[in-house]
Amino acid sequence: MRNTKLRRCLALLCLALLLMAGCGMAPASATPAPAASPARMSASPPTELPEEGRSFSVHFIDVGQADAALVECDGHFMLIDGGNRGDSDVIYTVLKKAGADKLDIVVASHAHEDHIGGLPGAFNYATAELTLCPVTDYDSGVFETFKEYAEDRGGGLTVPEAGDMYDLGSAEVEILGLNAGEDTNNTSIVLMIRYGETSFLFTGDAEREAEQALLDSGAELKADVLKLGHHGSDTSTSYPFLREVMPEYAVISVGEGNSYEHPEEGTLSRLRDADCKILRTDLNGDIIISSDGEELTVTTDKTATEEQLLVPGGKSRSIAKPGAGESPEPTPAETEQPQSRETMVWIPKSGSKYHSDPECSNMKDPTQVSLSQAESMGYTPCKKCW
Repeated sequence: MRNTKLRRCLALLCLALLLMAGCGMAPASATPAPAASPARMSASPPTELPEEGRSFSVHFIDVGQADAALVECDGHFMLIDGGNRGDSDVIYTVLKKAGADKLDIVVASHAHEDHIGGLPGAFNYATAELTLCPVTDYDSGVFETFKEYAEDRGGGLTVPEAGDMYDLGSAEVEILGLNAGEDTNNTSIVLMIRYGETSFLFTGDAEREAEQALLDSGAELKADVLKLGHHGSDTSTSYPFLREVMPEYAVISVGEGNSYEHPEEGTLSRLRDADCKILRTDLNGDIIISSDGEELTVTTDKTATEEQLLVPGGKSRSIAKPGAGESPEPTPAETEQPQSRETMVWIPKSGSKYHSDPECSNMKDPTQVSLSQAESMGYTPCKKCW
């Protein structure tokens, strides 16, 4: 009995202590203090600005109706396409001037000659750690020659996958897509280069089918600089694609007076509607865009008015017309002084020798080029006819 009373006394004492402790607590019905919200995660990690002393530039090389660009970041180099076969000496010279005898990456956006033809000139001057291409075989002598050089000087051909990432100094290269259709243009490797807060989108000759595949993939396409697909053809740079990219600068690699009339009027109209600043190799010559990680700086060999830049290709020369009573300015051909003709040679579609006789070695469809051009492309003299 005493134990029972003792237990009751202890229980009452504990209850009293609990009530006293609860006097300073908020009533159960009071609204609880809001819990601390978790830190909001961004869709992608914050961009770090490059350290002082870093450098980044893209040199869009004037190779006429073709494509070529040399990217430099902190002394590391990437070459994207190499123009036509006749541009090999141009590519060689650009790399030599830049001191780019070691390339981190060579990108052959797709197998057409106007993108890979001049790459032997690059390999004749430099070696590459990695050569990217959407295919490893293609039915053309130009491709076979490029492949031979890539195997000898560029680590062979590697077919990348969408999502692959590569470092180029302090810049980042991401493969966004490739092989989006059966047409060779739509096999183009599409890649994004990011440096600090700035970005550059390269599309090869990707047309609307490939652009739609990129849109469907959900890839991040926003870029400050867009290298237009297919030289400004109306088959590329659709409104939906352009709305996603929304570039500040649109760069068109195109030949002066080309028969395709690239860039076409529809493409230029869309760029104007998107308020893009247009740059064209046929009117601006070589174009270099540099970045400090935040701001872009543009330098060009030549200047052109906004009016000229919005005129479709093949018609650029007709803009400036002499006034009444004025004589038209002489053409370059009329003002140039005669020059001594360089030795010309014949080169095959496949093979490594140049010839003085187009019928030597039963060559099929040989092409005539200058001797210096053949040598810059890596050709050596034929022992039979030279």
